[in-house]
Amino acid sequence: MKQNIVKTRLKNGQPVLGVLSNSSDPTVAELCGFSGLDFYMIDGEHSPVTTAQVQDIVRACELTGITPLARVRSNDQKLILQFLDAGVMGIMMPAISTVADAEALVRAVKYPPLGTRGFGPVRANDYLLGTMNQGEAVAFANEQILVLPQLEDKEAIDNLDDLLTVEGIDGFVIGPRDLAMSMGYYDGPGHDEVKRTIAGVVEKIRKAGLIAGTTAATGDQARALIDRGVLFCLNSFAGLLKSAAGDFMKGRAA
Repeated sequence: MKQNIVKTRLKNGQPVLGVLSNSSDPTVAELCGFSGLDFYMIDGEHSPVTTAQVQDIVRACELTGITPLARVRSNDQKLILQFLDAGVMGIMMPAISTVADAEALVRAVKYPPLGTRGFGPVRANDYLLGTMNQGEAVAFANEQILVLPQLEDKEAIDNLDDLLTVEGIDGFVIGPRDLAMSMGYYDGPGHDEVKRTIAGVVEKIRKAGLIAGTTAATGDQARALIDRGVLFCLNSFAGLLKSAAGDFMKGRAA
């Protein structure tokens, strides 16, 4: 297992920017790595990516120095384990709304005594052929893996004060579109009430000493979020391509 550069940056108060990708092609991860992004998040929720494909995507990330993360489709310990065993360095879990949800996530991600993750001769542990013994590998993994619940509904916001007390969580990522729908705004998160809610959530997360994250469609949006204390900014692969294409096509403008 390698050092989690993204987690190190976040712990040092430095922002990180990356992509949430629904591609199963490792070449896409390579391209993102060579492009200088901080992290590549495999979208295991809104995509057909299978756990069998994750290892090659992670290898592509490691080759280019981009940190591999994953959004897993359900808070299921065995499913989470497959992503972790492949070598992803962090888990973002959608739709975490209660303390029980958050505690289950931590248990799945962490080895004992902090959780119940199983240990074996897998890629993440160098197939037990590396220089670390089991105790060292367990402690290192518990320290390095990033744990990021996603807040996506009104129930999560109502429970935020309690969620912030759950041990083992590094931060929270706000899902603005699903949150807006949960609040009754079905046409998107552009409404003032949604914006105020998100701003309040970010402030509470920061005051708790945790990492606040959310989506950004452009570099300007990311900069504005960072100025407000959001350190974890992610764009979809489609959004990233659109932003880059739009900037490129300005060259055709009269």
